[in-house]
Amino acid sequence: MSDVIFIKSFLKIHPDFPKKGVSFCDIFPLFRDPLAFEALIEHFVHRLVSHTIPNSPNKKIDVIVGLDARGFLLGPVLALKLGTAFVPVRKRGKLPGECMGTSFEKEYGTDELEMQVDAIMPGQTVVVVDDIIATGGSAAAAGELVTKQGGNLLEYLFIGEVDSLKGSAKLNAPTYSMIQFD
Repeated sequence: MSDVIFIKSFLKIHPDFPKKGVSFCDIFPLFRDPLAFEALIEHFVHRLVSHTIPNSPNKKIDVIVGLDARGFLLGPVLALKLGTAFVPVRKRGKLPGECMGTSFEKEYGTDELEMQVDAIMPGQTVVVVDDIIATGGSAAAAGELVTKQGGNLLEYLFIGEVDSLKGSAKLNAPTYSMIQFD
Protein backbone atom coordinates (compact mmCIF):
# COMPACT_ATOMS: atom_id res chain seq x y z
CA MET A 1 0.00 0.00 0.00
CA SER A 2 1.35 3.44 -0.87
CA ASP A 3 1.94 6.13 1.77
CA VAL A 4 -0.83 8.25 0.27
CA ILE A 5 -3.46 5.50 0.40
CA PHE A 6 -2.35 4.49 3.90
CA ILE A 7 -2.50 8.07 5.25
CA LYS A 8 -5.79 8.81 3.49
CA SER A 9 -7.40 5.80 5.17
CA PHE A 10 -7.04 7.55 8.54
CA LEU A 11 -8.65 10.84 7.53
CA LYS A 12 -12.32 11.31 8.43
CA ILE A 13 -14.66 13.77 6.72
CA HIS A 14 -17.33 15.42 8.89
CA PRO A 15 -20.08 17.11 6.84
CA ASP A 16 -21.59 20.39 8.06
CA PHE A 17 -18.80 21.13 10.54
CA PRO A 18 -18.09 23.73 11.85
CA LYS A 19 -21.13 25.03 10.00
CA LYS A 20 -23.63 23.81 7.42
CA GLY A 21 -22.14 23.41 3.97
CA VAL A 22 -18.55 22.89 5.17
CA SER A 23 -16.96 19.43 5.04
CA PHE A 24 -14.27 19.21 7.71
CA CYS A 25 -11.31 16.85 7.30
CA ASP A 26 -10.32 15.40 10.66
CA ILE A 27 -6.61 14.48 10.81
CA PHE A 28 -6.64 13.44 14.48
CA PRO A 29 -7.11 9.71 13.76
CA LEU A 30 -3.58 9.83 12.25
CA PHE A 31 -2.18 10.70 15.67
CA ARG A 32 -3.85 7.70 17.30
CA ASP A 33 -1.77 5.36 15.15
CA PRO A 34 1.99 5.78 15.62
CA LEU A 35 2.79 4.02 12.33
CA ALA A 36 0.45 6.30 10.37
CA PHE A 37 1.90 9.42 11.97
CA GLU A 38 5.44 8.20 11.34
CA ALA A 39 4.58 7.43 7.70
CA LEU A 40 3.20 10.96 7.27
CA ILE A 41 6.26 12.62 8.79
CA GLU A 42 8.69 10.45 6.81
CA HIS A 43 6.77 11.19 3.60
CA PHE A 44 7.12 14.92 4.26
CA VAL A 45 10.80 14.65 5.25
CA HIS A 46 11.51 12.70 2.05
CA ARG A 47 9.70 15.39 0.02
CA LEU A 48 11.67 18.20 1.65
CA VAL A 49 15.06 16.44 1.43
CA SER A 50 14.65 15.13 -2.13
CA HIS A 51 12.86 18.09 -3.73
CA THR A 52 12.63 21.28 -1.69
CA ILE A 53 16.17 21.48 -0.26
CA PRO A 54 17.96 20.74 -3.56
CA ASN A 55 15.92 23.53 -5.21
CA SER A 56 16.56 26.09 -2.46
CA PRO A 57 19.14 28.86 -3.02
CA ASN A 58 21.26 27.89 0.01
CA LYS A 59 20.51 24.14 -0.17
CA LYS A 60 18.83 24.09 3.24
CA ILE A 61 15.69 25.00 5.13
CA ASP A 62 16.20 27.42 8.00
CA VAL A 63 12.66 27.62 9.40
CA ILE A 64 9.49 25.54 9.40
CA VAL A 65 6.42 27.74 9.99
CA GLY A 66 3.36 25.97 11.39
CA LEU A 67 -0.14 27.43 11.20
CA ASP A 68 -2.47 27.59 14.20
CA ALA A 69 -3.51 25.04 15.23
CA ARG A 70 -2.98 21.79 13.36
CA GLY A 71 0.23 22.98 11.71
CA PHE A 72 1.59 23.00 15.27
CA LEU A 73 1.27 19.22 15.33
CA LEU A 74 3.36 18.75 12.19
CA GLY A 75 5.80 21.67 12.18
CA PRO A 76 7.84 20.97 15.32
CA VAL A 77 8.33 17.31 14.39
CA LEU A 78 9.48 18.25 10.87
CA ALA A 79 11.78 20.96 12.25
CA LEU A 80 13.34 18.50 14.69
CA LYS A 81 13.88 15.88 11.95
CA LEU A 82 15.48 18.50 9.66
CA GLY A 83 17.49 20.35 12.31
CA THR A 84 15.69 23.64 11.66
CA ALA A 85 13.87 26.24 13.72
CA PHE A 86 10.12 26.11 14.24
CA VAL A 87 8.03 29.30 14.20
CA PRO A 88 4.33 29.34 15.05
CA VAL A 89 1.81 31.56 13.29
CA ARG A 90 -1.11 32.04 15.66
CA LYS A 91 -4.50 33.64 15.83
CA ARG A 92 -4.49 37.29 16.90
CA GLY A 93 -3.67 37.95 20.56
CA LYS A 94 -2.15 34.54 21.33
CA LEU A 95 1.58 35.33 21.04
CA PRO A 96 3.56 37.39 23.56
CA GLY A 97 5.81 40.30 22.65
CA GLU A 98 5.74 42.44 19.55
CA CYS A 99 3.86 40.80 16.70
CA MET A 100 2.88 41.62 13.14
CA GLY A 101 -0.46 40.48 11.81
CA THR A 102 -2.57 40.19 8.72
CA SER A 103 -6.23 39.38 8.17
CA PHE A 104 -7.65 36.84 5.73
CA GLU A 105 -10.88 35.24 4.52
CA LYS A 106 -11.54 31.56 5.08
CA GLU A 107 -14.40 29.40 3.87
CA TYR A 108 -16.47 30.12 6.97
CA GLY A 109 -15.46 33.64 8.10
CA THR A 110 -12.69 36.20 8.57
CA ASP A 111 -9.71 35.81 10.89
CA GLU A 112 -6.32 37.32 11.66
CA LEU A 113 -2.95 35.62 12.08
CA GLU A 114 0.18 36.92 13.79
CA MET A 115 3.87 36.13 14.01
CA GLN A 116 6.44 37.51 16.44
CA VAL A 117 8.44 40.22 14.66
CA ASP A 118 11.87 38.68 15.27
CA ALA A 119 10.86 35.11 14.41
CA ILE A 120 12.39 35.04 10.91
CA MET A 121 15.57 36.81 9.88
CA PRO A 122 15.95 38.35 6.42
CA GLY A 123 17.17 35.80 3.89
CA GLN A 124 16.21 32.72 5.89
CA THR A 125 14.63 29.95 3.83
CA VAL A 126 11.17 28.95 5.02
CA VAL A 127 8.61 26.17 4.49
CA VAL A 128 5.03 26.72 5.69
CA VAL A 129 3.15 23.63 6.88
CA ASP A 130 -0.50 23.03 7.70
CA ASP A 131 -2.90 20.12 7.58
CA ILE A 132 -5.40 20.98 4.82
CA ILE A 133 -5.57 23.79 2.28
CA ALA A 134 -9.09 24.82 1.34
CA THR A 135 -9.52 28.44 0.24
CA GLY A 136 -5.85 29.22 0.91
CA GLY A 137 -6.57 32.22 3.13
CA SER A 138 -4.63 31.22 6.22
CA ALA A 139 -1.67 29.87 4.24
CA ALA A 140 -1.52 33.05 2.14
CA ALA A 141 -1.60 35.13 5.33
CA ALA A 142 1.30 33.11 6.77
CA GLY A 143 3.23 33.54 3.52
CA GLU A 144 2.64 37.29 3.70
CA LEU A 145 4.04 37.38 7.25
CA VAL A 146 7.12 35.39 6.18
CA THR A 147 7.72 37.76 3.27
CA LYS A 148 7.23 40.88 5.45
CA GLN A 149 10.03 39.61 7.68
CA GLY A 150 12.35 39.09 4.71
CA GLY A 151 12.09 35.31 4.62
CA ASN A 152 12.55 33.39 1.39
CA LEU A 153 9.47 31.19 1.10
CA LEU A 154 10.42 27.90 -0.56
CA GLU A 155 7.21 25.88 -0.37
CA TYR A 156 3.85 25.30 1.29
CA LEU A 157 3.34 21.75 2.56
CA PHE A 158 -0.08 20.18 3.28
CA ILE A 159 -1.50 16.77 4.04
CA GLY A 160 -4.40 17.49 1.71
CA GLU A 161 -5.92 20.03 -0.64
CA VAL A 162 -9.55 20.66 -1.59
CA ASP A 163 -9.05 20.97 -5.36
CA SER A 164 -12.38 22.63 -6.12
CA LEU A 165 -11.58 25.65 -3.91
CA LYS A 166 -8.29 26.35 -5.76
CA GLY A 167 -6.57 27.65 -2.62
CA SER A 168 -3.05 26.94 -3.86
CA ALA A 169 -3.59 29.49 -6.65
CA LYS A 170 -3.56 32.22 -3.96
CA LEU A 171 -0.12 31.28 -2.67
CA ASN A 172 3.16 33.01 -3.47
CA ALA A 173 5.33 29.86 -3.62
CA PRO A 174 5.02 26.28 -4.87
CA THR A 175 2.71 23.94 -2.95
CA TYR A 176 2.83 20.26 -2.19
CA SER A 177 -0.27 18.40 -1.06
CA MET A 178 0.00 14.70 -0.37
CA ILE A 179 -3.72 14.05 -0.96
CA GLN A 180 -6.22 15.73 -3.29
CA PHE A 181 -9.88 16.01 -2.27
CA ASP A 182 -12.86 16.78 -4.54
